Amino acid sequence: MKNLTRTSFIIFLMVLMVIACKSQNRTAMKQSEQQLIDREPAVAGSFYSSDPDELKSGLKDFFNKAELIDFDGEVRAIISPHAGYVFSGFVAASGFRQLDPEVQYDRIFVIGSSHHIGFNGASIYSKGNYITPLGEVEVDIDLANQLISEHKCFKYNASAHQREHSLEVQLPFLQYRLKNPFKIIPVVLGSQTPSMSEEIAKALLPYFKDGNLFIISTDLSHYPNYRNAKLADENITDAVLSKSPEKFLKALKENEKENYPNLLTSMCGWPSVLTLLYMTENKHDINYHKVLYLNSGDSRYGDHDRVVGYVSIITTQENNQNKSEFLTEKDKISLLKLARNTIQQKILHNQMLKIDTKEFSQTLLKPAGAFVTLHTSEGKLRGCIGRFQPDAPLYQVVKDMTISSALNDYRFSPVTKHEVPEVDIEISVLTPLKEIHSVEEIELGRHGIYMVKEGRSGTFLPQVAKSTNWTKEEFLGHCAEDKARIGWDGWKDAELYTFEAIIFSEEEMGLKQ
Repeated sequence: MKNLTRTSFIIFLMVLMVIACKSQNRTAMKQSEQQLIDREPAVAGSFYSSDPDELKSGLKDFFNKAELIDFDGEVRAIISPHAGYVFSGFVAASGFRQLDPEVQYDRIFVIGSSHHIGFNGASIYSKGNYITPLGEVEVDIDLANQLISEHKCFKYNASAHQREHSLEVQLPFLQYRLKNPFKIIPVVLGSQTPSMSEEIAKALLPYFKDGNLFIISTDLSHYPNYRNAKLADENITDAVLSKSPEKFLKALKENEKENYPNLLTSMCGWPSVLTLLYMTENKHDINYHKVLYLNSGDSRYGDHDRVVGYVSIITTQENNQNKSEFLTEKDKISLLKLARNTIQQKILHNQMLKIDTKEFSQTLLKPAGAFVTLHTSEGKLRGCIGRFQPDAPLYQVVKDMTISSALNDYRFSPVTKHEVPEVDIEISVLTPLKEIHSVEEIELGRHGIYMVKEGRSGTFLPQVAKSTNWTKEEFLGHCAEDKARIGWDGWKDAELYTFEAIIFSEEEMGLKQ
C-alpha cells in the first residue's frame, strides 16, 4: 500500500511537471508573439535615397535653401507633402525648417491617409519601431496600445502600414532637423468620411498640446495641367488657412464642380487634414500659415500637362504674452490716426481710405485681434465692434472695425457727419484667447471674458469691469445674459476664455482737437 502511494505521488509529480512545461512553453510562445516587429522602409530607393550619406546630402541642400517665415508662437502641426523628394522635398523641408531644432518633443503624431487599402477608422502601428536609412525611429508603443484600447476608431492593421509611403517619407525630415530623440505615433486613416475624421479628432484632441507635434501628410491636386492645378490648389489651401472644416469641405466640392480635366483628387490626404481642422476649429489661439506652394511642373523632372500639387503649412499656437511689450507709442498713434482718417473718409466723403503701409512697423503688419470703441463727447458709448481672430494685419483690422463700429453696431444708429468731429476713438489690441477652467483665473480689470455655449457667444472687454464696478459673478452673469443670451447662470457650463487688451484712445494720447 505504501509502495502504491509512493508510486502514485511520483506519477502526480510527473504530471505536474508536464503541465508546468506546457505552461512555460505557452508563456514563451506568447512572449515570442509579442516581440517587436519593426516596420522596414518601403519606398527608400524610389521616393528618396536609400543611401544614408546621399540622403543626408539631399536633405542638407533642401534645408539650406528653405527660408524661415515670420510667425509668433510655437509650431503645433505641419501639413507636408509626401511625393518623391525630387518633386516635393523642397516644399516639405520648408515646412520642417520652421521647427526649432532644439525642442524636445514628448511625442510626434504622424498622420496620413491610406493609398492602398480602405478600412473603417485608423490604424496605429503598435508592434515595433519605424526604420529609415537614417536609423530607427522609436514608436511610443505604450501610448499606441492605449489609444487602440480606449477608442473604437483605432486598431492595428499591419497591411495599412506595409506599403504606405505617406508616413515614411516624413521621418527623414524629422531625423535630420531635430537634435533631440523623439517618439512617434504612426496613424494611417482608412476611412474617407467627415464623421470618422471628426471622431478621430476627438480622440486625439487631448494630445494637441504643448510638448507634442502633429505631422499631417498630404499632396494636393493630382494630374490636372499646370494652370488648373494652381487654381484648384489655391482654393483648397485658402480653405485650410481659414481653419474651418466647413469651408474646407465646401472647397473640395467646388473643385469637383469645376470639372478640371484629369483632376483625380484635390487632396489625396483630405481626411487627415480634416482631422486636424476639427481639432483646431475651436482653439482661438491657433493660427495657420502657408510656408510654400509648388507643383511637380516646377521641378526639372516634371512637365506641365499632368502635375501634382504640394504645399507646406504650419499651425501655430500663440504665446499668451502681453502685447504691450512690443506695441510702441508710435504704433498707438499710427493706429489712432488711421482710425480717425478712416471714419472721416467714409462718413464725410463716402470713400474708402487708401492706406500707405510704408511707415508702419512690423507689429502693425502682423495679424492681431482688436476692438474699436467710439464714445460721445459726454463719454457715452456710441459703438463698439471687434474681431478676436488674428486673421488679418492689425492695421487692417483697426480700419475694418472702425467702419463697423461707426455704421454697423446694431445697438446704435449710424454715426452722422456732424458727430464725426465729436466722437472719441478708443482701440483695444487683444492678446490671444486663453481657455480657462476656473473663474478663479479671472482677474477683474485685467482680463476680458469670452464665453461660448451651444453656438452662442458673448464678450466683455477688460475695461467693462472697471467702469461698472461689477463683482466677478456680475461680470460673468451680465455677459452670459446680455451678450451671449444664455441666461444669467449660463456661464457656469459654457466654454470660458480670457484675454488682455492694450487700451489707448485719442483723448489719452492727446490727439483730440
